[in-house]
Amino acid sequence: MTAGMHRPQKRVVVALAAGAAWGMVFAGLAQPAAAADVQSKQWYLSAMQAEEMWKITTGEGIKVAVIDTGVNPSTPSLKGQVLKGLDATGAPGDEHDDYRGHGTNMAELIAGTGKGGGLRGLAPGAKIIPMRISDTEFQNENSVNARDAEDAIRAAADSDAQIISMSFASDYSDQDERAAVKYAQSKGKLFFAGVGNNAEEGNKQQFPAAYPQVVGVSSADRDGKVSEFSTNGNSVDIAAPGSDIPRWCNNSFKKYCDGEGGTSAATAIASASAALVWSANPDWTANQVLNVLFDTAGRDWKKGDRSSYLGHGLIRPAMNILKGKGDPGDPNISPLTNERTNDSPAPSEQASTPASDQPAQSGNGGNGSEADETVAAGDGSTSASGGDGGAPLSLILGGIAGVAVLGAVVFVLVRRRGAA
Repeated sequence: MTAGMHRPQKRVVVALAAGAAWGMVFAGLAQPAAAADVQSKQWYLSAMQAEEMWKITTGEGIKVAVIDTGVNPSTPSLKGQVLKGLDATGAPGDEHDDYRGHGTNMAELIAGTGKGGGLRGLAPGAKIIPMRISDTEFQNENSVNARDAEDAIRAAADSDAQIISMSFASDYSDQDERAAVKYAQSKGKLFFAGVGNNAEEGNKQQFPAAYPQVVGVSSADRDGKVSEFSTNGNSVDIAAPGSDIPRWCNNSFKKYCDGEGGTSAATAIASASAALVWSANPDWTANQVLNVLFDTAGRDWKKGDRSSYLGHGLIRPAMNILKGKGDPGDPNISPLTNERTNDSPAPSEQASTPASDQPAQSGNGGNGSEADETVAAGDGSTSASGGDGGAPLSLILGGIAGVAVLGAVVFVLVRRRGAA
């Protein structure tokens, strides 16, 4: 379907099953995880040296626009972390009414404080600006704005968020959404989106991750290998932890469940990584932050080459925060397109319409050229089947040995284009 045609129902939340040797299936059977224990399941925090980074920066001064199903500001981990944003759906409720639980989960992975035993965000000093859009089920139940995604992207571009995190995906490109993405780049924003979780179901590229101005994020497991479900191809720019990450079970926000975070969680963690680097280097532009993330990414292939599975490699903000590594490069040249961007203002120089700095009240709550299909595995073997190439966790995430990921439910958010 081409841009400009009528669009079918757009988005749907889907549960996909995966397993340890991907043999044991828990379809629809998410395992409860007590809130007190959920932080112990965030394996990537120690691997990424989060505690050490937090001694230098927690992401303070950085705001992240989360384009998703809404963000509940009342969870213990998000109290005081969520600002006013926009409900682009036009349906009952507002941006603080999360109808699925997904957006709140992404916000906690970015900026959660961990209070009350909740999820700890990688950048707990950052603030969240929620932008609510609809999925297909929500559309079936409500009369909604057919252009909510585009409106949310433009609102995020006009806000004082430096980073846009969008864990939604669609099979279809759309000229209005493409224009909104270009507008966000012109406003100096750093835009992350998940490449999708359909590697085993057609492996079709997803939007907005596939737009040249968006950082496409793939999902990796504890071994530093790309998750088997993670879409691969030209849209992949970087990878972040996405396998075996806890989530809110639903929008009742009563308990967390074990499961696969997928490229949704990977996108949130990549966005939080950028928040840490930008907070530590507040005079940098979006281009420079991204240059450093690409430059310091963990990989066992030639620097500058891109893997179809892991892009430039696995994200390692600690390389910059703790070791001062990474070349920021030209502030006005995009590392995604190698083209000059429109001024690319630093956060302190952005001439945008600011969102409220007051926390919300508690409510009811590619890209570049593609590298070889084969990615060298950490043990010297190679693999191009099943998307399981990768590099050892010691290379990628800070020197801590990985273990095999256990089977769980894959939580996937897919947007399908069409007229409402």
